[in-house]
Amino acid sequence: MWTEPRTALVSSRSRAGDIERVCLITDGDSVSHTINSVGADDPSSRPKSAEPKSAREEGFAAQSWESLKASGNPIYETAREFADVFPDKIPAELPADRGVRHEIDLAPGSKYCVTRQWPLPRDQVKAIDDFFEGRRQAGHVRESISPHSSPTFCVKKATGEWRIVHAFNKLNDATIPAQTPIPRKDMVLDSMSGSVIYSAIDLTDGFYQILMRESDIPLTAV
Repeated sequence: MWTEPRTALVSSRSRAGDIERVCLITDGDSVSHTINSVGADDPSSRPKSAEPKSAREEGFAAQSWESLKASGNPIYETAREFADVFPDKIPAELPADRGVRHEIDLAPGSKYCVTRQWPLPRDQVKAIDDFFEGRRQAGHVRESISPHSSPTFCVKKATGEWRIVHAFNKLNDATIPAQTPIPRKDMVLDSMSGSVIYSAIDLTDGFYQILMRESDIPLTAV
């Protein structure tokens, strides 16, 4: 995979097929900094799911204004200037109508999407009850009289908290997928060539920050 002229990423595999080492091959005259190869035993090469729980929790705990400032990150001043868009918790109210809404278009002839709720451990039941009570007070959810119904369960976050998951499997199967072209990975990487600052966005409770089309609300019953 080429990232820029005279630069390539090369990986080596073990007999079992696992990637043991990834290194960057480049023309020595084209860069002024040192590039080291990363072995499979290097923690930075592991996916987040493979990190020890304590390490992941420490990583999340380090994501604070103080740690961002102490790191000398050049984005700190800009992020601090617009701190109002980075609240610890999103407002407990319906989001503003910005002209964009979630829409669910079912395939012609689709019937009711119903899956019975399976039993859950007590700690998950409590987490789900607390979640929906908070959403009810915020106006995000309401008591359902819909013929549709999907089960809910929990998975552990890296922080140790519960993540609420709605199993919309049947609803997804009945939904007409949006045919939105996704750029090829090599094209994305090529467009990033020469950049020095990279950013990513992960909205807090992003699903609840966009209103749902009124006629589609019954489809999301859980």
